[in-house]
Parts: sequence; structure tokens; C-alpha cells
Amino acid sequence: MTELEERADGQADPDGTDTAGGMRRPRIAAAIAAAVLFAAVGVILVVTTPWHPIPEHVPGGPVAADPALDFTPAEIARSRAFDSALTPPAYARLVIGLALVVVLGFTPLGSRLIGWATARVRRWPLRVIGAALVLTTVLRLAGLPFAIWSESVLRRYGLSTQSWPEWLVDQAKSLGVTWAIWSIALLLLYWLLRRFPRYWWTGAAAGAFALVIAVSFIYPIVVEPVFNKFHSLPAGQLRTDLLAMAERDGVPVEDVLVADASRRTTALNAYVSGFGSTRRIVVYDTLLKSPPKRIESIVAHELGHAKRNDVLHGTLIGALGVAGAVCLLQLLLTSPALRRRAQAGQSLADPRSVALLLAAITVATQVGGPVQNLISRHIEARADAHALDVTRDPETFVTMQHELSVRNISELEPDALEHVLWFSHPATPERIAMARDWARQNHAPEPPPLTRR
Repeated sequence: MTELEERADGQADPDGTDTAGGMRRPRIAAAIAAAVLFAAVGVILVVTTPWHPIPEHVPGGPVAADPALDFTPAEIARSRAFDSALTPPAYARLVIGLALVVVLGFTPLGSRLIGWATARVRRWPLRVIGAALVLTTVLRLAGLPFAIWSESVLRRYGLSTQSWPEWLVDQAKSLGVTWAIWSIALLLLYWLLRRFPRYWWTGAAAGAFALVIAVSFIYPIVVEPVFNKFHSLPAGQLRTDLLAMAERDGVPVEDVLVADASRRTTALNAYVSGFGSTRRIVVYDTLLKSPPKRIESIVAHELGHAKRNDVLHGTLIGALGVAGAVCLLQLLLTSPALRRRAQAGQSLADPRSVALLLAAITVATQVGGPVQNLISRHIEARADAHALDVTRDPETFVTMQHELSVRNISELEPDALEHVLWFSHPATPERIAMARDWARQNHAPEPPPLTRR
């Protein structure tokens, strides 16, 4: 066995260090790299985020976001009731999931579970894959009762159209995708840990950056078809108008596709998927019954994302953030106290450390979620402004937002915690208020309150 292999197996350096300066220099280098990457992400976000998607000055003053202007008391009451029914399983799933992953990762329970599950497996790649499968399955099963609870609420309010067997098949597909992603990522990571025990994080950070970008490009082609079937929108006025709008907007689009969303939901949605030659407009089949102008308003919003390359921009920033997080993992995985507490083994490449790794990533993702939501809300507001610029029709925008909110039973008055944790888009009353601000700024007829029509 070579010195490198001995170190990877935890035999040359039982305390996780070596005689040539130990892990001190790599840890310092990793900390500096993480600080630089996170600082770069912060600067980019501050500079590129559209903090004011429309000019701040509004003739006559900005319009206040008020659900009562456009939603009936019955619609508001239904939204509140739906939120009250859906919030408990959402919070329970979040709390229980976080608690379980922390217990598995930061106590001996996770390493013991992995050790038990892979006791008869000798080859390290199979042990890593086994660890990934066991942990992700346990976490998914723990969240399953709350997912069933949420699905029951969706059924009660008429949003879900799936049978329970179909829903379970989707859950299995989702778990399969999770298995594949985690297995590939962990195999690459643990190969680096074995091959370069001191500076594995440099290759891992570069690999994570590339993997995030690759997944973003591959997802529309490989993963989306796993959950939905797509067909081209038949030739007709709507298809012609959508393609013409994209051409006028300077957004190359290959096709207009229809997703068979109605087999699982009554919700309305549309999006622009893919990059370059794979870019296509996708509309839910549930949306096709809406008035054409409303469909165009929704698609114009999505074209705003495509024109600004929001998905690509977000992917690159996310990739930088993930690379920085990998550098931080070096500090966690080389902490003797933390490894002893988790019983993650003496070697960094011990598959039992997968539980600690998964816990660190999950906690970091949850901590970063509110920041992502904050940025996303401003980007979505810019896309709304783009839709208004393209269609020049704030009245249709308002009626479209109303229809989306009523059909999807959106939360009209989120509390502060909901806003931080869940809202990647502005609340509907905020979007409608911005449309009225846009109308005042552009000397267009201001949409009257829908409740007064």
C-alpha cells in the first residue's frame, strides 16, 4: 500500500493530520478560498439584483398592496383557510427533516446506520453509493407522512388530480432522481478525498461548479420528461402569437410545448425551458382554457427571464456559492472534535462520513434559502415589469394575476416567516400594485379594482 493510500485509509494519519504541517495549511487555504468565493457571490448579487424593477417615482404615489381591492371576501377567506391547512404539514416536514438530518449527521447514529447497511460491502464506491441510498431513503420516508398530509389538503381543495398510486409513482421517480444525483456527486467527491487527501476541496469545488451547470442544462432534457409528457402546441392563432411575441422580444424560441400538468394538478403555470437551441416555451395544458391575452401576459413574464438569462445567471451564481460551500466542508470534515462526535471515522474518505456531509449540506442549504428567496422575488418582479413593457396591457396583467391566484389558491397575506421561508415570488397583491404603478408611470389606463367592477 502506498503512503497516499495509507493516508486515505486513515492509517498513516489517525488523527486526520500529517507531519508536514498537518491539515493547518489546507484548512487556512480552504477558509480563504471560501471567503473569496462568498464575497464574489455577495458583490455580484448586490450589483446585479434588480432592487428597483421599475422607477421608484410613481406619479400620485405608489399603490398600496391590498388584497381587498381585487379579491372578494370569499376568495380571501378561502386563501386563508387553505394556508392554515397547508402550513402545519409544511412546517412539520421542515422541522422534522432538519432535526433528523442533524441527528444523523452530528451524532454517531448516521455513521452507525451506514456501517450497518454497508457491513458486507468491501469496495469503497459501493459503500459510498450504499450510504447515499440509505440516508436519502430514510429522510424521504421520514417526510412521507407530511407529504401525504399536504397532498390530502391539495385534494380537499381540488388542486390535485392524481390518484394515490400515481402520486406514489411520482414520489418514487423523485427519489430515483435524488439517488442518481447524490450517488454521482458523492462518488466523485470521495474519489478526490482518497486521491488528494489534503487538497481534495480544490478539485471538488471546481467539480461542484461544473456539476451545477451541467445539471441545469441537462434537467430540461432528461429530468422534466420523467414527470411530464410534452407535445408541440398545434398550429393556430395562439401558437403564432406566442412565437411572434418571442421574436419581437428578441428571444429565440425553438418550439411551444404543452405539458400534461392536468394529470396531477388544476394549477396554472407556464415557463421558458432550456438554453440556446433547446429553449422552448412550455405551457400547462390547464392554462389553455384561459383567454389568449392572459396566456400571452404569462408567457411575456417568462420571456423576461429568458431575455435576461435569469436561469443561466442564477445557475452561475449558485455554482459559485456551491464551490464556496465545498471549501467550507474542508473545515468541517477536518474538525477532529466534529468527526469524533459523529464517529465519522479517522479517514476523510471513510464512507461513514457521508452522514456528516449530508447534514452540513442540508443545513447550509436551509440557511441560504431566505437569501435565495429575497433575490428571486426581485428577479420575478423584473420579469413582471418586462411583461408589462412587452404587452403594454396592465389590465390584462391584473386579471391574469387574479386568475392565477384564485386557481392556485395563492397566499394573499403571508406572514413574515412564510415570506422569508417560502416566497420566491412577490405576493399577488404586490404584483398587482406594481402593475398599477407601471400604468401611472407610463400614462396608461390604470386598472380599476376588480371588486368594484
